[in-house]
Amino acid sequence: MSWFRRTRPPRVRRQKKKEIPDGLWLKCDKCGEIIYRKELLQNLSICTKCGFHFRINSRQYVEILLDDGAIEEIDADLATTDPLGFPDYRAKLREAQTRTGLREGITSGRGRIGGHPVVFAVTDFEFMGGSMGSLVGEKVARAIRLATQERLPLIIVTASGGGMRMQEGILSLMQMAEPSAALGDLGRSRIPYIVVLTDPTMAGVMASFASLGDVILAEPGALLGFAGPRVIQQTIGEELPPGFQRSEFLLEHGMIDKVVSRKELKATIANILDFFGIDRRAEPHERDELRATE
Repeated sequence: MSWFRRTRPPRVRRQKKKEIPDGLWLKCDKCGEIIYRKELLQNLSICTKCGFHFRINSRQYVEILLDDGAIEEIDADLATTDPLGFPDYRAKLREAQTRTGLREGITSGRGRIGGHPVVFAVTDFEFMGGSMGSLVGEKVARAIRLATQERLPLIIVTASGGGMRMQEGILSLMQMAEPSAALGDLGRSRIPYIVVLTDPTMAGVMASFASLGDVILAEPGALLGFAGPRVIQQTIGEELPPGFQRSEFLLEHGMIDKVVSRKELKATIANILDFFGIDRRAEPHERDELRATE
């Protein structure tokens, strides 16, 4: 007879592993920090550790830059066509429209920045890489002509890594000329044009209206240029300098005027408009009346 009574070990209740919803955390592409998505959005999609600027869409730029996040959109009813009958182009357009909720990769209209009335346009990288087809070029040109007609400062935010839209061929390439010509009229009218370059702004967009601003601002670390760095390196067969084609590199070489954090963009643009002497209160017709009485 045993003096010891055998006992079973206590049962350990295993708790079910909590599943973390997808997309709740993000990893910074620059420093590798794991960031809570909600915290990142509250910080305007800027890494809280290293300051890396994540890409954001056109709606977010409207909310960040325009007073009350409000834009009086123009040309919203215009639609892209398929002039060359390019294979699968219509399907890709529908997919981009469904995924982004946009009709095209640009939003344009009237708004206010720091009280200043402006004409505002912003491209969207999420819509086919922010590429510029016939409609995007037309809307940019119309925004420029509206600014000229109403004598309002023009603000354009670019995120067009896709360059010119290959599905529209030469019709797309022609869009480099029309906005550039319209900007000539804007300049002769002595109306300021401020462009904000974001990651990425490349190819024909960079070679046209994106590089023609009276003041050219850029977000930190944005990729800016015509051909990409890998293409250039393969072409010339040489190592490129550190930071080549990034905002800071272009600032150092005199290609842009200032690198500005997303948190400071609105205040910076408002200060520039103050410098240009833009009236914060008067509407376009009221300024014309004042000018006529002088």
